[in-house]
Amino acid sequence: MTQWAPLRPIDGYLPIEDHGLIGDGATAALVGRDGAVSWLCVPRFDSPPLFCHLLDATDGGAFTVAPEGMREARQFYEADSAVLVTEMRTATGTIRVTDAFPLRSGADLAEDQPATRRELLRSAVVLEGQVRLRIEIAPHGGAEGEPCGDGVAIRCKGRPDLDLHLSSTVPLKGLCTVHTLQAGQSAHLLLRWTGVHHHHGIDYEELLRNTRDVWRRWMQHVDYHGPQEALVRRAAITLKLLDHFENGAIVAAPTSSLPEAIGGPRNWDYRYAWIRDAAFSVYALHRIGLSQEAAGFLGWVLDAVDRDGRPRVLYTLDGKAPPPERVDTELEGYRRSRPVRWGNAAADQRQHDVYGEIMDCAYQWAAHHGRIDPALWGRLRKLADAARREWRTPDHGIWEVRTDGRLFTYSAALCQVALDRAARLAERFQLPGHVQEWRAAAEGIGRVILEEAWDENLQSLTEHLGGGGLDASLLSLPLRRVVLADHPKMVATTRAIADRLGAGQGLLYRYLPDESPDGLAGHEGAFLLCSFWLVDNLAKQGQLDAAMDLYDSLCARANGLGLLPEEIDPATGAFLGNYPQAFSHIGVIASGVNLGRLLKKAGRTA
Repeated sequence: MTQWAPLRPIDGYLPIEDHGLIGDGATAALVGRDGAVSWLCVPRFDSPPLFCHLLDATDGGAFTVAPEGMREARQFYEADSAVLVTEMRTATGTIRVTDAFPLRSGADLAEDQPATRRELLRSAVVLEGQVRLRIEIAPHGGAEGEPCGDGVAIRCKGRPDLDLHLSSTVPLKGLCTVHTLQAGQSAHLLLRWTGVHHHHGIDYEELLRNTRDVWRRWMQHVDYHGPQEALVRRAAITLKLLDHFENGAIVAAPTSSLPEAIGGPRNWDYRYAWIRDAAFSVYALHRIGLSQEAAGFLGWVLDAVDRDGRPRVLYTLDGKAPPPERVDTELEGYRRSRPVRWGNAAADQRQHDVYGEIMDCAYQWAAHHGRIDPALWGRLRKLADAARREWRTPDHGIWEVRTDGRLFTYSAALCQVALDRAARLAERFQLPGHVQEWRAAAEGIGRVILEEAWDENLQSLTEHLGGGGLDASLLSLPLRRVVLADHPKMVATTRAIADRLGAGQGLLYRYLPDESPDGLAGHEGAFLLCSFWLVDNLAKQGQLDAAMDLYDSLCARANGLGLLPEEIDPATGAFLGNYPQAFSHIGVIASGVNLGRLLKKAGRTA
């Protein structure tokens, strides 16, 4: 359980790390230690925001359930669930607010089926003393409220498509009400959107109980016994909260435009399904016993590829192209970090690594389930042929540079993965295809990487084939079996990246924009996933103690809820970028699994 601490807003904003995540497989919300729901898009992750106080403290809107005169607060999750508790103290009393998106009773999160009830439950109870509880709902764009039955009917000026109703066990005067409550007294609130609101006799405790049960049944499938077990289990729930339960799509993060540097322009909309991020997510979940997510993702992504004729970099939850990227001129941005963006222009880029991501996901899934049916194979083999054709053509790379395309080493490496996995699958399951050609091409790409990407002066593999730039994504090559971790050139590359891209205390920059231009102004924080890749390389190179120390230090950067952002400010340790970020929680799981296996092999315990 996290410690009590006073709220310390900066520039009028709570730190990113002072927020917890809740969700229902259709959307997600961030709840601050101040009792405010400061981020929620409904009805889906990629819908316009209902509350976005996180991006504009004045006009963004929030749903607040908090005591007046708050002095300190703390947050924690109920065990093995996505039920979040925020406790807040005043000079006169203490109140507990429990937040959750109620799930359908009996829902099975291992199946691709909706579990959402399109509801947000906020349940407050006074633990001691007396508090004046403020209940205020202020949708972005303004709203009007009219008392109705057991609560308030809400008309959103900025979202005429939404039909909101806030039910309550205490009388509500409108959009803002204050009640004085004594120890043991409670206030239960249920916000519902786009549906029938004639609730009678809502059993709030039953809603919470059913939701806990659904999450805990799913968590019974987790098979992990290694370092940082509690954090790995929490990472699994966090990744599941980014999963669109209905069809297997997984968003990169639930937020948009949280800055990679305060005041900088590198602010992006991550509420979409990147093939790369989703494939990494299902691979991580698969490694701790949660394999059904891989099947859902495979079906979703191959349907999307069939519609377009080729893999896009990212999709909406429906497997379609996201809307054009646009700048929101009304919102000031988190701590006035403009611009706020909706949509993502990376959707129009070429990134050849998607072939390897999909094929490796299929390979891992087949290794567990022991089959690839002919229809699935007919779709997969096309990706291998495309990787063979395109690996020598420029693209925009894993980091989605906004310059002209280049021959990125990582992209070529993932084309090698696509070809290698295709050959393995065809041989294992006696499937038709250009097996010898695929294998020969894969071996050829491996040789090209070691020869053409090697820079003798840097003593490192480089960002591009033909040399130039240093890129921390090269640390992933041993993890995808493109280059052995203990190959002399990979050992040297690991050392060079740690030295030249190091941001201190084991943190790494993805690359240095001054040396590897990306077409963008400004700079960014240290990228957490890269440090987890460094953990894996050190461990595989025999430096197990150093790897464990680094892993523990990275895990210690999680907030008290076990959540991690995309990036860390090396100077302050503050969270940066969209949050929580799938990539970072993937690192927690994958590195934990790798270390656990190596520790066991060495006869050691975590």
